Amino acid sequence: MSDRFALTGARIFDGDDWHEGHALVVRDSLVEAILPIGAIPSDISVVETGGGILAPGFVDIQVNGGGGVMLNDHPDVASIETICKAHAPFGTTALLATLITDTSAITASAVAAGEAAALQKMAGFLGLHLEGPHLSIARKGAHEPALIRPMTDADQAMLIAARQKLPVLLTTIAPESVEPARVAALTKAGVIVSLGHSDTGYATAEAFAEAGASVVTHLFNAMSQIGNREPGLAGAAIDIGTLSAGLIADGIHVHPATIRIALEAKKGPGRIVLVSDAMATIGTDMTSFTLNGRTIYRRDGSLRLADGTLAGADLDMISAVRFMHNVVGIDLSEALRMASLYPAQAIGQSHRLGRFANGTAADIVALSDGLGIRSVWIGGGKVFEAVAPH
Repeated sequence: MSDRFALTGARIFDGDDWHEGHALVVRDSLVEAILPIGAIPSDISVVETGGGILAPGFVDIQVNGGGGVMLNDHPDVASIETICKAHAPFGTTALLATLITDTSAITASAVAAGEAAALQKMAGFLGLHLEGPHLSIARKGAHEPALIRPMTDADQAMLIAARQKLPVLLTTIAPESVEPARVAALTKAGVIVSLGHSDTGYATAEAFAEAGASVVTHLFNAMSQIGNREPGLAGAAIDIGTLSAGLIADGIHVHPATIRIALEAKKGPGRIVLVSDAMATIGTDMTSFTLNGRTIYRRDGSLRLADGTLAGADLDMISAVRFMHNVVGIDLSEALRMASLYPAQAIGQSHRLGRFANGTAADIVALSDGLGIRSVWIGGGKVFEAVAPH
């Protein structure tokens, strides 16, 4: 196939609007145009998709593992590649490989691996998400409490240095372990700061948002909840317009009714965005794995420690989209935006990801009308095609 081609036969969702009877034209690694079928240039290859939907590839800002691998256990380039390849068949074309709270040595190895993956322009790799270790023990979730600690000058310097070599660096912190001045310094250097694993109140969350924090990690999970006199971090995430918030839409982490309430109440321009919080199980039939030496069990659609604590999610992005559309009941357009455009906006990448326009990345997911994955392209190159139609 030439480096310029047109995809036809499907409805096209460009991130904002739908196009019927049009073709998506790709040149090299970028989208060139959305054209009426009759306007396709005669000198380019035409690929008939067989119906369904073409939509921007999904952007997942919290991916701990996949393909049998956890970044914590193997913080190297090969693991990042395995994780990216494991998520591509589920529509994820750009992800932040996520390191859960670990030692300084493991963190340094993960950062070095991320920098190497970025230099290689690895397909599907967008950057790193360091979830911890600067969290609150009171809201530790599955994070190892012995490894949680306050941020130091050295930690701050490491994050700022890493950001210079990574396309995107997001870090989840709790106000209990980090001062607002550090958040201001990090965001000034281009690090995206997310609030999470915290028992903080609304006023403190507001102060951290004013200091530069712009995201909240997995809304409603591992955080102070909405109360009648104290809105908590969950309330702050919804009420403070500058904050975007990740959401694990699997029906286990957050009740569908709670999701509907949050969507109705969320102030913009920040949005609620879908995240998988996926672990090593994605793309495998494994029934257990380890994290920081502790066994996590895969049962009934969830991942839990032996004491029942949720430990990440057994979730992929297309399943989250289907859940939002079919169970929560939101319009398909909005469910797709929550998986693509909104996360891209949350990390400052919507100029090239999450939508189709001249010059954006040719990251494309072809869906059946029933929202099965048919094909996936990253940078104009096909990385997945279903063996049988979905």
